[in-house]
Amino acid sequence: MAESFTLDDLIAAYRTGIFPMSDARDDDYLFLVDPPMRGILPLDGFHIPSRLKRTVARDDYTVKIDTAFTQIIELCAEEAADRDNTWISHPIQSLYEALFARGLAHSVEVWDGETLMGGLYGVAIGGAFFGESMVSRARDVSKIALVHLVARLKAGGYRLLDCQFQTDHLKQFGVIEIPRDDYRFLLANALETEGDFYSLPATVTGKGALQATTQAS
Repeated sequence: MAESFTLDDLIAAYRTGIFPMSDARDDDYLFLVDPPMRGILPLDGFHIPSRLKRTVARDDYTVKIDTAFTQIIELCAEEAADRDNTWISHPIQSLYEALFARGLAHSVEVWDGETLMGGLYGVAIGGAFFGESMVSRARDVSKIALVHLVARLKAGGYRLLDCQFQTDHLKQFGVIEIPRDDYRFLLANALETEGDFYSLPATVTGKGALQATTQAS
């Protein structure tokens, strides 16, 4: 299916609440997923644990956006202690790189000097942001990226942060599960607006990000 699945097909899928996955990094086949229950993070319900707030405010790392999109995907696709394989196949990576080139995908990157320590990436269409994958090469790195992402989405007028699935890890931040029909209603509403991923400066301090997460959407 990967060869016949185009970039426009991918955009149309996201607009209807469907996303692609694969079974392995070297798998040329991709399939579309439309789960009956969807994980979302209500932007006004974002919860930051106290210890994480202190970590973000310390600015131990530099957080950037869209400077290492491909590197973030490749970090997310690497084998990890809890899994031997990844759903991010090479064809899927190529599709997301094409989305990035079109301005419809973004990365939030956490740097220690010149070393990329992790971050996240996702798809942005209208006022919806579809979080795809997160990665850490040090403690709390992906969590720091999430705080900066939520700050950027709230400042940019986004209405929906789609997390695909609710996990025990994501519950601590306020991620909830809703039925497919409710999700589609929220998605349709979000697609009526145009979020601005660049409403905040390219580099924001930890304190600036924390302040932005408390602003009313």
